[in-house]
Amino acid sequence: MTRREFLQLLAAAAAAGLPLESRAALDLSAGAAFYDAIERFGNVSLLHFTDCHAQLLPIHFREPSVNLGVGAAAGKPPHLVGEAFLRHFGIAAGTREAHAFTFLDFANAAKAFGATGGFAHLATLVNKLRGSRPGALLLDGGDTWQGSATALWTKGQDMVDAQKLLGVDVMTAHWEFTLGAARVKEIVERDFAGKVDFVAQNVKTADFGDPVFAPYVIRPVNGVPVAIVGQAFPYTPIANPRYFVSEWTFGIQEQELQKVVDEARSKGAAAVVLLSHNGMDVDLKLASRVTGIDAILGGHTHDGVPSPTIVANRSGKTLVTNAGSNGKFLAVLDLDVRGGKVADFRYRLVPVFASLLPADPGMAALIAKVRAPFAAKLDEPLAVTETLLFRRGNFNGSFDQVILDALRAEKDAPIAFSPGFRWGTTLLPGQAIRREHLMDQTAITYPYTTVSELKGSMIKTILEDVADNLFNPDPYYQQGGDMVRVGGLHYAIDPNAATGERIKRMELAGKPIEADRTYKVAGWAPVSEEAKAAATEPVWELVERYLKREKTIRARPLEAPRVIGMDGNPGSA
Repeated sequence: MTRREFLQLLAAAAAAGLPLESRAALDLSAGAAFYDAIERFGNVSLLHFTDCHAQLLPIHFREPSVNLGVGAAAGKPPHLVGEAFLRHFGIAAGTREAHAFTFLDFANAAKAFGATGGFAHLATLVNKLRGSRPGALLLDGGDTWQGSATALWTKGQDMVDAQKLLGVDVMTAHWEFTLGAARVKEIVERDFAGKVDFVAQNVKTADFGDPVFAPYVIRPVNGVPVAIVGQAFPYTPIANPRYFVSEWTFGIQEQELQKVVDEARSKGAAAVVLLSHNGMDVDLKLASRVTGIDAILGGHTHDGVPSPTIVANRSGKTLVTNAGSNGKFLAVLDLDVRGGKVADFRYRLVPVFASLLPADPGMAALIAKVRAPFAAKLDEPLAVTETLLFRRGNFNGSFDQVILDALRAEKDAPIAFSPGFRWGTTLLPGQAIRREHLMDQTAITYPYTTVSELKGSMIKTILEDVADNLFNPDPYYQQGGDMVRVGGLHYAIDPNAATGERIKRMELAGKPIEADRTYKVAGWAPVSEEAKAAATEPVWELVERYLKREKTIRARPLEAPRVIGMDGNPGSA
């Protein structure tokens, strides 16, 4: 049976109403054929993963049901969800791929198809693909050293060791910088020396504008010189505390990027690839303005996009991709380079199903070793969930709701704010919420909880500012993250409205928010240095108290805003 025939059989089974569990058994019978179908092409191969957020073990991660695009991005990848996503990319409903790429029937599908990712299983897939692709480079798009308890407690060392064992060749960064400039430099200069190239053309010293890291590296692949240019997250000092990188500047640095690409070409690079942590919308605009880049392997927005968008610019075309998050996917870009330029390509974004890939023994042993000192602390149960707990989407997730409820209860505040982070693993109904799961949602280096007295006018200003970061039609003004999660306060939002006019009808307990009235607001993860000096308790301690007292987390409606003007948008299910 060919892979095409197999998928057609699955689609027919789904249409006939065959239960997911039965389809899973049928799918599993395909075994290694799921990965054997990734045929080699060309003479240059690049393997790419990004935004794993320190998840060494297989996990569940629900994709968004709301990922709205505005302006020119409306209705186009990556702003497609659910059935609209499947139709656009030609993926059959009810299949493994449908589960990997969408939120549809997530709890049942997760039980049927199992967990995704895990570095031991990723290592098996990387080794398999490298076996058929001699010289293939493994690229890490960043957000690797943050997102778990062990990464926080070891200052990223567990992930650094895993990267080296996995065989990462080149990486760029974002959340890595929240470990502080000194720690990042220590890893780059000590752990990565002679092994991993850390590239970021847009990170400069604040005094003289000197490069902090190598802007690019040229690596030969089967005799073809390939340039990998690094693009760290451009808004790091805004989205995260400035004091972690006070002596460095960031930014998109479009003109500097053009110079770097031109320089790499002048030094003989036959293919130029941007390893980016811009986010896909930013990359799409960048590709239309900077020439000479053959492909952008992107991250930051956690968009798992099965096929690239081809963007024309003044002297050619650029492939723009985004490779998902949490170790769920491995991108495979095969290039046919002839006469000093790329003649053709093949691209696949491959889901990493732990049930279909045996664990690599060496990586499994490393993971067991780094987790052993923390095992008892990680495994302690705090509560049980009766509902699916997830974090992903433009406005709220059910684990975000738990954090909001805990903040309001523990701080005795009528309103709570929680950051619009995109990382955080998913729990299935009936699972125990262990301390590790709580840390998966909160493990950052600035976890302080806050209580503020804010006027109604300031609350609106905050919401408007975040909304502009998310829905500004110019991608270069989108500074990362999703909408701040809000508890207690109800409001409407018009994403298509002008800056400063998107937030409508704010209410608390059924009464309009008054501009001159002061309200008590609880929150966490402040980016100011003043909040650090206050040194309030970390959010995980607060939420842990709440979970232990509640014992059971039951399903409840999410506190999400009423969205205006988005009827029919395929970015909302």
